[in-house]
Amino acid sequence: MPQATTTEDAGAAEVRRISADLAGCGSIEMGAHRPEDAVRIAELLPTGTRVYVNHLPRHTLDDTLRSAIAVSRTGLEPVPHMAARRIGWRGEAQAFLTRAVAEAGVSKVLLIGGDVAPPSGPYTDAAALLADGVVAEAGIREVAFAAYPEGHPQIASEQLWSSLSQKISAAGAQGLGCYVVSQFSFAPNRIVEMCGRLQRQHPDVSVYVGLPGPTHAAKLIKFAQVCGVSASLRAMTAQGMTAVRLFTHTDPVDQLHAVARHTTGATANVVGIHVFTFGGIEPAAAWINKQIATV
Repeated sequence: MPQATTTEDAGAAEVRRISADLAGCGSIEMGAHRPEDAVRIAELLPTGTRVYVNHLPRHTLDDTLRSAIAVSRTGLEPVPHMAARRIGWRGEAQAFLTRAVAEAGVSKVLLIGGDVAPPSGPYTDAAALLADGVVAEAGIREVAFAAYPEGHPQIASEQLWSSLSQKISAAGAQGLGCYVVSQFSFAPNRIVEMCGRLQRQHPDVSVYVGLPGPTHAAKLIKFAQVCGVSASLRAMTAQGMTAVRLFTHTDPVDQLHAVARHTTGATANVVGIHVFTFGGIEPAAAWINKQIATV
């Protein structure tokens, strides 16, 4: 019996070690309209941590640029979102990227479709923006693509996988490195399945697993519905609000540990986490800091 206890303790310690590594190699998201947040989170995060600056319908690429510059000045690494369907014309994308590289030292961007119907300009999705060549021409060296453990509310699963494969191939053809950032999920098995399929199909592509940052249950459920995290949310709701609160509590450490337990074998391509902040970036940065220190 003492031997079993020792083994269990060693296993728990290994999970904590891997969790700390995933957090230390991870990233966080901030709002384009809050450049002042950069200074606050820089005190909590390791130098060079990737900070994804969003590009929401209510924000412009100029907003994103201002926040990216603020992030860069703190010693963190800005990674701007570019929502293809929200870009009005090629010149807008070109001007943004040129300034982002020159003024914020941007070398990576996250390309997403952006849920706008109809598109504001010539780009119907992230693949079209990538195919245009404007990203590579600006001096960007690496692009990130989104992946969805629970699928997308408006796009069929196999279409998502086919599109991701095409974008990975297109990035390689342009000499761009690429990696994947996943949507968050409350179902670790779906994350493991997604990472396993990615490793089989694209073994050289790294994955950053999305996790919900610390927030209260009502806000998390709201964002889960908006983001299309529906399957696991429906399963929890069917078990009653007690189950919902259990899985959407304010500390996402259980999800982190679940990912850490599966970072060998089928999910060896997982290199870090990406924390969604839901407007609470300082608590999320403090949570990352705590996980790095918990070894």
